[in-house]
Amino acid sequence: MKQFFILPVFLAIAWTRTAINESQKFQAQHIFSPEKLDSDRPNIVFILTDDQDVHLSSLDYMPFVKKHLLDQGTYFNKHYCTTAVCCPSRVTLWTGKAAHNTNITDVNPPYGGYPKFVTQGFNKAYLPIWLQNAGYNTYYTGKLFNVHTVDNYNKPEAAGFTNSDFLLDPYTYNYLNSTFQRKGEEPKSYEGQYTTDVLAEKAFGLLDEAVQSEKPFFLTIAPIAPHGNIYMNGSILDDNPVFEHTAPVSAERHQHLFKDVKVPRTENFNPDEASGANWILTLPHQNATNIAYNDHFYRQRLRSLQTVDELVDGLFTRLESYNLLSNTYILYSSDNGFHIGQHRLQPGKSCGYEEDVNIPLIVRGPGAAKNWSTDIVTSHTDLAPTFFDILGIAQREDFDGSAFPLTRAEIEKAMAGKRRREHVNVEYWGFAGGEGIFDDTLHENNTYKAIRILGPGYNLYYSIWCTNEHELYDMDVDPEQMNNLLSSSSSSSEALIAGLPIRKAVARLDALLFVMKSCKGVTCRKPWEELHPNGEVLTLQDALATEYDHFYEVEVEQNGMKVEYNFCSNGYLVEAEGAMWKNVEGKEGIRMLKRGGLRWDAWV
Repeated sequence: MKQFFILPVFLAIAWTRTAINESQKFQAQHIFSPEKLDSDRPNIVFILTDDQDVHLSSLDYMPFVKKHLLDQGTYFNKHYCTTAVCCPSRVTLWTGKAAHNTNITDVNPPYGGYPKFVTQGFNKAYLPIWLQNAGYNTYYTGKLFNVHTVDNYNKPEAAGFTNSDFLLDPYTYNYLNSTFQRKGEEPKSYEGQYTTDVLAEKAFGLLDEAVQSEKPFFLTIAPIAPHGNIYMNGSILDDNPVFEHTAPVSAERHQHLFKDVKVPRTENFNPDEASGANWILTLPHQNATNIAYNDHFYRQRLRSLQTVDELVDGLFTRLESYNLLSNTYILYSSDNGFHIGQHRLQPGKSCGYEEDVNIPLIVRGPGAAKNWSTDIVTSHTDLAPTFFDILGIAQREDFDGSAFPLTRAEIEKAMAGKRRREHVNVEYWGFAGGEGIFDDTLHENNTYKAIRILGPGYNLYYSIWCTNEHELYDMDVDPEQMNNLLSSSSSSSEALIAGLPIRKAVARLDALLFVMKSCKGVTCRKPWEELHPNGEVLTLQDALATEYDHFYEVEVEQNGMKVEYNFCSNGYLVEAEGAMWKNVEGKEGIRMLKRGGLRWDAWV
């Protein structure tokens, strides 16, 4: 279980004093607690940060998040994004669909960004619209999507919000020169003001509006921290745009903090021997100057998160003043994770490794266990279904994810009885780019598919790159992902997975990934049932039974059911993806059908 540590007392005292003053100021202005007309329907407040990590320990430096969320809620240790970059991940979150089903696979056109979101039809079919149809008021402030700009914000406007105040490009990532656009108004510049402080006031104002409306509400607060600072002279839609990346910028009051803090020196931090696969294997060892800069970048991330931490405290002051805490779920997460120095990588994301895909998720609300963490497997595809479940809305059949339980009893029951899937499908297309000053290269051929799977006796990451290189990591013995069990140079040919030879596990994992890479709806939620329609196989543990060896190791491969790319592409192009489960001819005849303990062909 993840452990979160308390900051030095003098810092906590300083921040608490600030919070007390803010609380007294707020309570002096709000001396009544409006009652909602529909008080039996819960509210949701969703805080969505940008590029926040788990494995670099950023939550350890947020005492108010610990006080209000971790100590009073449930932490989901094994929560994952399914595409490790901003826009595709956010679209998945708001639609409940994997990126291969949204076909939004990049932050910029032609493969992503707000214009792609609109042309794909999702501005008419995503969470805020569904919530409004269910009788909820919806509010949003902060970053929505990339390439949501001062020029296209009303072409068309983002639909489905009772009120909104969006950050807009090209100023989204400029900490001291943000531009917001309130619903129905022209964009407004806040040059010289710190972006998260501006955002906090807007969030508190929207909360006031939500309470005064006397209707149940869903409020999203989306700060840019701890994303890097980016100066842009225009968007990608303009001619010859300039983008200048620097470390995140902190509020002046936090510049003195964490002077001696460094990136955690884990085994995979700037290793002596190159690790990973594909282009990552070619990265040079970082010198002392590079490492010092990366430590600075890390400290700036932590400093930028302090205003988010203060925002959280101010939010709870208001929720408590309005007597809303007993009927409001508060969730805290990020769009994707982040790496700094792991596998010799410069600051950035876009990889399938744990630092980039395993991200924070904290849930506080009615029934959620306090000060507890769980290893139940969840992903961003599950958030929209879970919001539906919380709010009593019937599930959509086209969701690729499924609602996850929130009470301790239900979580433990689901994990014990195979009622909850154990896998996450991870996918990416295009390039990866470093965000520090030591890497201005766009690393091509960063397209891959992967599966993260955790169950009794196994804890695995399996991936296939568009170069058709394979990776397999046993995360129980190699949590830093340093020893690729499928590398040609690996000395682990005798390693066992769940007590069996690696080749047996790989045959099952490849078949599962083959189904997952083009799955839709229930097939994404229950992929084993595509391979075993009789329902006798629900987990990798079930599939590893010796009676299925011939099916996986002979029949599946003979019928072309193998994950293999035709070429590397920068977007989701079907012709690049190789064979697809949905297109396999005669798949009805090669599914593993059994009756009375016998293969179907033997029974007949």
